[in-house]
Amino acid sequence: MIPRLLIAATRKSSGKTTLALGLASALAARGVAVRPFKKGPDFIDPAWLSRAAGATCHNLDFHIMGRPAILENFPRYCAGGDLALIEGNHGYFDGQDLEGADCGAALAELLQTPVLLVVDCKGASRGIAPLIRGHLDFPGGAWIRGVVLNNVASPRHEERLRIALNRFVPVPVLGAIPRTRAMAIDERHLGLQPVVEGESLAERIRAIRDTIAAHVDLDAILALGHAAPPWPYPLAPHDSAPRPHGASAVRVAMALDQATHFYYPENLEALRAFGVELVPFSMLDDVALPEGCDGLYLGGGFPEVFMEDLAARRPLLDEIRRRAEAGMPIFAECGGLMMLAESITWGERRVEMIGALPIEVTVEKRPVGYGYMQIEGTGDLPWPGAGVALPCHEFHHSRVTRVGEGVGYAFGVTRGFGVDGRRDGLTFRNILACYAHLHAQGSPGWAAFLADFWRATSKGGSTVGG
Repeated sequence: MIPRLLIAATRKSSGKTTLALGLASALAARGVAVRPFKKGPDFIDPAWLSRAAGATCHNLDFHIMGRPAILENFPRYCAGGDLALIEGNHGYFDGQDLEGADCGAALAELLQTPVLLVVDCKGASRGIAPLIRGHLDFPGGAWIRGVVLNNVASPRHEERLRIALNRFVPVPVLGAIPRTRAMAIDERHLGLQPVVEGESLAERIRAIRDTIAAHVDLDAILALGHAAPPWPYPLAPHDSAPRPHGASAVRVAMALDQATHFYYPENLEALRAFGVELVPFSMLDDVALPEGCDGLYLGGGFPEVFMEDLAARRPLLDEIRRRAEAGMPIFAECGGLMMLAESITWGERRVEMIGALPIEVTVEKRPVGYGYMQIEGTGDLPWPGAGVALPCHEFHHSRVTRVGEGVGYAFGVTRGFGVDGRRDGLTFRNILACYAHLHAQGSPGWAAFLADFWRATSKGGSTVGG
């Protein structure tokens, strides 16, 4: 048995995240070992869920990892837990596929998971009954086993809602959350404020937990998760985590701070299995790279929010540039690409960055690349091979506005935007920098390639760019 529950909603921004956070924290406070998951390629919500549950949150996504990886990861990362709590994304039936093969309902069907539906009741009363009935009657709606009302204006409003739903809706109302600022989480241009930036993180999660615990039936919701049917698929061995491959160790500095923190835990796990020792450091606080590192990994994040702070770390930035010029292998994703540029411009503000890549970057008001993406190899690198397609996603308001001489492209873009709508994966000296966020399980060979890239080029091997 794997007790499990999916938190879904009728549409985006209905309260899924706050309900999931509050449930994770409230149940964990009761001694329930919660195992959190997030549908979709999100980085920010999983960080909040990890803090609330006290356990690492893992992503479940049809596009970037595929159904086999979902079925492998889910039971593996449920191990030792009392309840798997999955936060959906968008609306329960929203997705890219017209037939719904990638929506929340498809995930509920795949995992045979009961669903708790969050409904935003602002400005509505009896009218939410046909909305919920429509969800129940639509293909995949049978997994909806309970409803939580959100944005309830007053006790009178709640009473009217409950009377209508008791009359017309055949699933129970398991909570009614009042409209309150106490549960709000600040947002920015690509979603919620990242958890690492919260100055009063514990207090905010506690406020959300207390509100949810006071207004939902925790016992009934926990029982809903335990009513999930037996796991319908063969279980992989408990030791199915990536195994060490016997490769020689390579020590790689990994930026991890408020500006740079978008990493899939499965990716880090896969890299370690190939002999990569990841050494965290801060681009905002440290004055030098960690000693004895053979390479550098700059993940995604929000460098534009901290651009002046980053620019002020001139000794560190200059060391990275000098090390890059001397041949240190660097892999960068999205925000990391921005930091390697000569400059970042955002509105009237412009700052000089590392300058290891002869490019300039500008932050736009609207998203430049946002959503699922597919790239394919150009043949310039030994992986993935010319024409080999890789599913991924992108998540950026920035645009490369100038590309200097000697820069190549490792990938063509067949879906999405990347660097210029046609290409992604800038190569220069021993640098590979892309807007694409790849997942190791959806990109076979990714971890092995990067481990060899850091290992070989740090020992004087061939460069990736001109």
